[in-house]
Amino acid sequence: MPEVVPSFSNSVKLKYVKLGYQYLVNHILTFLLVPIIIGVTIEVLRIGPEELLSIWNSLHFDVLEILCSSFVIIFVGTVYFMSKPRSTYLVDYSCYKPPVACRVPFSTFMEHSRLILKDNPKSVEFQMRILERSGLGEETCLPPPIHYIPPTPTMEAARGEAEVVIFSAIDDLMNKTGLKPKEIDILIVNCSLFSPTPSLSAMIVNKYKLRSNIKSYNLSGMGCSAGLISIDLARDLLQVHPNSYAIVVSTEIITPNYYKGSERAMLLPNCLFRMGGAAILLSNKRRDRYRAKYRLMHVVRTHKGADDKAFRCVFEQEDPQGKVGINLSKDLMIIAGEALKSNITTIGPLVLPASEQLLFLLTLIGRKIFNPKWKPYIPDFKQAFEHFCIHAGGRAVIDELQKNLQLSAEHVEASRMTLHRFGNTSSSSLWYEMSYIESKGRMKRGDRVWQIAFGSGFKCNSAVWKCNRTIKTPTDGPWQDCIDKYPVHIPEIVKL
Repeated sequence: MPEVVPSFSNSVKLKYVKLGYQYLVNHILTFLLVPIIIGVTIEVLRIGPEELLSIWNSLHFDVLEILCSSFVIIFVGTVYFMSKPRSTYLVDYSCYKPPVACRVPFSTFMEHSRLILKDNPKSVEFQMRILERSGLGEETCLPPPIHYIPPTPTMEAARGEAEVVIFSAIDDLMNKTGLKPKEIDILIVNCSLFSPTPSLSAMIVNKYKLRSNIKSYNLSGMGCSAGLISIDLARDLLQVHPNSYAIVVSTEIITPNYYKGSERAMLLPNCLFRMGGAAILLSNKRRDRYRAKYRLMHVVRTHKGADDKAFRCVFEQEDPQGKVGINLSKDLMIIAGEALKSNITTIGPLVLPASEQLLFLLTLIGRKIFNPKWKPYIPDFKQAFEHFCIHAGGRAVIDELQKNLQLSAEHVEASRMTLHRFGNTSSSSLWYEMSYIESKGRMKRGDRVWQIAFGSGFKCNSAVWKCNRTIKTPTDGPWQDCIDKYPVHIPEIVKL
């Protein structure tokens, strides 16, 4: 029997070769400068102090030249520091935790579906199949009006849900930070599908009696990625308004958007979307740099709305019976993948180490010049980030990003567990994921966090945060009473 030749990948430890390459490229400046510094030091020691002193004495300095040089240095330094963008700090945030009374176990959800859609058993069966594969758990919550048979999505009920979710999150945030309502300079609220008059931001101003000169904004129709759009807007406003506090509120009000028809593509949101909301306090005050949890490093936004398919892949419309709902296209995951590619192409040069950027560049050149069929190199974003917060839009979204970014099960744990415990809470899901990582005691000083969200339009947005200090395991928050039992095993199919 011929002797089996050991594979190259096993005999030569390619993992260590790659680590050596990464270390060499990422520290190339150090390797170049150290020999130069050593050479200069040896030459100085060889010359000796007397010859150095004679060289110094041979130099002639003009007072006017010295003054002019000093002025230029001071002027350039002043311009640099004045033009440098202000740092944006995330002081703290709070996530709304729905009461137990709003819980919707699978059995309750399916019983309600059978009663509401009693004339359409195929739609009931479709919802059951979606729920079995959704990745949601038994403790997700829907607002009280959806618990009625039939649901009662009135304007009053929708306002009631908005008040409970938003006011609870803001109250908790103020208790955590000691912030007083009169100290708030900027208020941004994003809620995609519920946009009443007066606006939700006006509702907050009225509730907390905020200042008359507050800069308030209300974003609607921007989907699940609107939370990072709000963060980007807050950052821009904090650049032009020094010494200010900004509160960002991200939520989705479920009550008026529960679809009561039978179109399959429009029944999907009923199975996935659940109650939730978050309030975030941002600051550009220097004194907050020591108490703030995170510092905002980058925000990258990608918009694919110029393409007709991308524009319509998440679309609010009426079904043939005139019932309004959200239509999720079959092409959603393909479009999301294209948007993600565009987004990581932009964010890559900002965050990736030199070793990954060099490999990506060489592969790109090789495909352009030698062989277009070469497999494109996917950068290892694990070299740039310690934590990943992927929008918990559904199991398929998390699976696709885990595969495309080559992430481990631990990297997507926060996203999967958030989907299991709270469902798809739209733009606020990223903050439940951040809270999960903190509740597990994993957030250390210097850690970098990548938040990725997708939304209608079609948009893919990213935010990069750097942890300012090691976060102590919180004793409160949305995971307070259940963090010890997570992570849990989530089967591919839960038989109902």
